[in-house]
Amino acid sequence: MIRMCEEHGYFRGEVCPVCGMEGKFIMNDYEQEHLGKTLAGALRHFPEKFNLTMDPRGWVDIQQFVNAVRSRQRRFRWLRAYHVVALIKTDPKGRYQYKDGYIRATYGHTIDVDLDFPTDDVPEKLYYPATEEEADFLKEGGIRPADRVFVHLSTTLEAAVEAGKVRSPRPVIFEIDAKKASENGIKIMHAAPTIFITKEIPPEYMKEVEVPEELLAEPEPEKEEMEGEEKAEGKEEQGEESEEVEGSEEENMDAEEKEDSE
Repeated sequence: MIRMCEEHGYFRGEVCPVCGMEGKFIMNDYEQEHLGKTLAGALRHFPEKFNLTMDPRGWVDIQQFVNAVRSRQRRFRWLRAYHVVALIKTDPKGRYQYKDGYIRATYGHTIDVDLDFPTDDVPEKLYYPATEEEADFLKEGGIRPADRVFVHLSTTLEAAVEAGKVRSPRPVIFEIDAKKASENGIKIMHAAPTIFITKEIPPEYMKEVEVPEELLAEPEPEKEEMEGEEKAEGKEEQGEESEEVEGSEEENMDAEEKEDSE
């Protein structure tokens, strides 16, 4: 859940991680999850379905978003701008930004945006996950966006493996000579704490690396069973909700949550 500490601001969990105080309740886990899906869909994929005005950099007026959600989804008739700010400021993956009354997604777009993130802190190496089927093709042609506007690169091998497991239990990982690519004119931007984005990575800056077996290991059976029970409970809760967004949008948002394992 999301709560707010008067001294230390918004946080996720039962108590403030700084002072241990319980703080003011903002949103429960179910509300947090579904508002996050709606935010992802509106800012990354289909702002027009919410009648949002988005500028070339991907920014949308937060109050316009709030009004759109409240009018479309009765379960969010309580929504206020501060709920959205709380969701954004506590997101551990930095998927969104809030500034001067405007919000935007930092990565994952399938709509054309001209993002303006920093380019002066590119690390020596970055990492990209692929399936075994596409690995040989990438070695020859380089990495280009498939279903998104930008290529997403991870800051660590571990993060790349986690992202790659969405599509393959044993992803192939490419190490990117990001510093050299940047020095040679390829624009690489720092979009989120563990995510850099670019338009393409030519093959000369890529090499396949060996992934430690422990990173590819399947989770323990008990953990899998617990996750299955949680998913079943989530489906039951969803079934009780009569005011969902349109089916096609909900499917897109669910797919987006899988992408966010990056």
